[in-house]
This record gives sequence, structure tokens and C-alpha cells, in this order.
Amino acid sequence: MLQPNPRIPYSMTTERPRLKPLNSKPLMVHVVLNVEYWPFEQAMPRAVIPPPHGAEIIPDVANYSWVEYGMRVGVPRILRMLSERNIRASAFMNAYCLDIYPSCADAMLAADWEFVGHCWVQRSLANAENEIEVIDKTLARLENFTGRKTRGWLGAGLGETFDTPDYLCERGIEWVADWYVDDLPCWMRTKHGPMLAMPYTVEHNDVPMWVVQSQSSDEFLKRAEAALDVISPELADNPQVFTLALHPHVVGVAHRAHYLGRVLDMLMARDDTVFVTGSEIADWFIAADGSNGKVVMADD
Repeated sequence: MLQPNPRIPYSMTTERPRLKPLNSKPLMVHVVLNVEYWPFEQAMPRAVIPPPHGAEIIPDVANYSWVEYGMRVGVPRILRMLSERNIRASAFMNAYCLDIYPSCADAMLAADWEFVGHCWVQRSLANAENEIEVIDKTLARLENFTGRKTRGWLGAGLGETFDTPDYLCERGIEWVADWYVDDLPCWMRTKHGPMLAMPYTVEHNDVPMWVVQSQSSDEFLKRAEAALDVISPELADNPQVFTLALHPHVVGVAHRAHYLGRVLDMLMARDDTVFVTGSEIADWFIAADGSNGKVVMADD
């Protein structure tokens, strides 16, 4: 059968088997904080302030400071907001942050967050001189710090090469969030067996919303309210994952953090909602689906 996607077989949501909800809660909320290091001596991956005269500037003190403000002020603010609500998050972590921002990493470990691979620094694997070396270095550092196997991955800038899922699966990674094609996990094909494509979001994501689209601060709340109006009746057919993708230098500033708090409180007030980490979603899906990904490997 002809497939448009080289790794994930196509199906509409209406073609899926009905899955038993996690703890009888069909709306699974996944709070993701992307924790990143942007090397000072290199061009910044993104800019909130365009360089004067259109010329690239190194060092880019203005945009570096924008990001470091998030690590100094945004991170403790978000940690406090989640702790007050007893919410565990997934830290999508540039592994070098464990060394350069140690108190940040210690606080997230103490809060029992899940640590997810997110490259070494904020540089796409597509631009890496040695992709395998970056992956291995990242996973080794994370696992040394947490004492646990790293189970998930999101590429810096959601970037991959044609071979990235194969390399990740070979190293025991169970799920990746770069392939955000669905509101539920999907089995994906690799050379080393099946793995999961985890739902992610560019819609409830502070960078596209506020940095790229320049939306007002309350857009985070308005968009969540509108989405839930549509999602709520669909939950009778199947559970869904609702991801909030956050960056401390964006949502962590005070006027936006206000609306993050309101969205969290709105979700917590529902009786059909459970807050989960990435691997908790993976564990639920593997058990509820029961196929172990055999369908995607059938043609191999």
C-alpha cells in the first residue's frame, strides 16, 4: 500500500480502535519545558530583537540575554507555579544545561520531572558534524545525572536527519516528539524496530505563538479555551493528549506566566483530565494499544 509518510502509516482518527483512558481520564495534559543553552560565541538560533542594519552580530548580547533571563527568572517562576499545583513536567533538556545551569537541573530533578533528550546544545542534528556523537554524548550525560534511562527525545528545533529515528531506537529511545502528526501516540518504523511518535504541538507552543506570530499575552488562554470546546465532545470517542510546549524565556516572563497559570487552573478544574509526563503517556499507550508496533514492521 502506498504510504505518504516513510515511517508512520496513515490513518484518520475515525479509523482507530477505542482505547481505555488512563485512570478513567481521557484528557492527558503533558506540560513540557524546553531547557536550552544557546552558545554565546555563536549566532543565536532565534532572535526577539533583530540585529541593527540587518547584519548578523556575534556576540549577540541582546538575544543571548533574552534567553538567559528565562533561565534565571523564568525557570524558578515556572517551577513554583507547577509545584503549587502538584504538576510534574517533562524537561526537554539540552544536556549541557546540566553543567552550565546546575541549580536549575537540580531543582527539576528534586521536583521529580522527567528528563528527555533535546541534543547537547540548541543546535539541530541536521547541522551536526557527527550526529551519532551528539546523541551518545547527550544520552550519557542525562543518564549519569538522573540515574535513570532516558526514554524520550525531541530534536533541537525539532530537527532530524533521515537517519535520526534509527540511531535513537538503536540506543533504546522509546519515543520521539519531532513527528507531531497526531493527538495520540503513533507507532513509527525504524531499522531497529518500532518506536513511538509522541504528540507535541506548535499550536499551544509559546515560541510560534508569541515570538513568531506576535500574539497578545492572553492568546494562550483564548487558544486553550477554543481548543477544549472542540476536543471535549471528541473525548467520548478516544482519549487525547493536550500538550503545552513552553520555554522559560518566553512564557516565563510575568505577563505571560499569568495566562499559563489560568490555563493550568482551567485544566485542573475539569474532572476528565490527568497531568502526565511523556513516558507516562508512552506506558499508557503501549498497554492500551496492545500491538507493540507489529503493524508498522509488517512489511520489513
